[in-house]
Amino acid sequence: MKMGKAQLVRKIALGLAGFFLISGFSTLAASSALAATESTLAGEIKDSTSTPLSGVRIDVTGPNGFATQLTSDAMGKWQVEVTSTGIYDVTLDQASLPSGQALTDLTKATRKINVLMLGNTLTILFPIGPGAEKTPILDQSAQLLADGLILGIIIALAALGLSLVFGTTGLTNFAHGELLTLGGLLTYFFSTIAGLPVFAAIPIAVALSAFIGGYLQDRLLWKPLRKRGTGLIAMLVVSIGFAIFIRYVFLFIFGGYTRQLPEFAGQEGLEIGLVSITPKSIISTSVGLLLLIGATLWLLRSKMGKASRAVADNPALAAASGIEVEAVIRSVWILGAFLAAFAGIMVTLNQGVSFLMGQDMLLLIFAAVTLGGLGTAYGALVGSLVIGVLIQLSTLIIPTELKYVGALLILIIILLVRPQGILGRKERVG
Repeated sequence: MKMGKAQLVRKIALGLAGFFLISGFSTLAASSALAATESTLAGEIKDSTSTPLSGVRIDVTGPNGFATQLTSDAMGKWQVEVTSTGIYDVTLDQASLPSGQALTDLTKATRKINVLMLGNTLTILFPIGPGAEKTPILDQSAQLLADGLILGIIIALAALGLSLVFGTTGLTNFAHGELLTLGGLLTYFFSTIAGLPVFAAIPIAVALSAFIGGYLQDRLLWKPLRKRGTGLIAMLVVSIGFAIFIRYVFLFIFGGYTRQLPEFAGQEGLEIGLVSITPKSIISTSVGLLLLIGATLWLLRSKMGKASRAVADNPALAAASGIEVEAVIRSVWILGAFLAAFAGIMVTLNQGVSFLMGQDMLLLIFAAVTLGGLGTAYGALVGSLVIGVLIQLSTLIIPTELKYVGALLILIIILLVRPQGILGRKERVG
């Protein structure tokens, strides 16, 4: 009876916490909307040498039939005031660019800008240069290689946790991608809705993601299933259903649009040799690399890290040796959620966040884990870097829309030759 009361109290507390969180979200959004009557969409059109380009036409369309056309001034600047929240399409008319200039990324001719609250100035930048088709192959390769390494680090952060969970529990978790979305949406909530600076919102979002997506997910869902002896196939099916459920919870609360962080809606890249990279990418990638190094050192040198490797190799023998297997599994879940949340934040900083972000990244994460070797942490790191670089470099010879095909083709070929993956062991297969 006492246990029943305790469980009832916990359920009531969790329900109230969820109610107040959603209520706070709605109240903050409403109060922010009343604080101002308009927002500004602005930008600056420059070529690759930072020379302003005047007379470039910009078309802006939005909700309630909003549509306007404007041109950049003598300093290459333009701006338009909007009085409604919603999604605005900002399109650069490529025909109005001076001779010899073009978009270096044709997919960014139209930028979707989400105006959630009025009173902000959102900056929109377009990548202008000689044109992708006129850029020397060496310059393209250097830029794509840098982009591939950044993508590889993002995938590695998520793949490492997924690989550790598989190694210690045998679970193939299809809900792992939603941890990326959780990290991105919490950052968006605390920065845009709650009004915190992004650099203050990120650690809060990562910590909450580790607690909710790591500790609570394992404690309330997977640990009870393990205790009941649920089979791995059944748990895999549960993870698929759980992923769909969480995905549509995100859709219900945040909507289906891609949400941008206003502080980083537009940021000019820094020219470093043959590579252009934004400051936010430099900072976030550096932190991501440090997290990967820290996780590797944790696995190699900490007592819990060594125990997790022992559990991954032989759970029964590890338990017989006095290792508390459940504590190891719990720490692995928390670490995996922590890393995946930051991976989602890296994507959010550069591309924005939507409820489908985790689903879109999940295929690449699984490809990296499988390519490196199922259940091997170091294999996940190697596989992630290979996948990230191949995806970006493949656009030299195939359309951007098909860039994932090349990486997956390499995955199939390698697995035909080496089914256990690059660093996997034969006994793990099957």
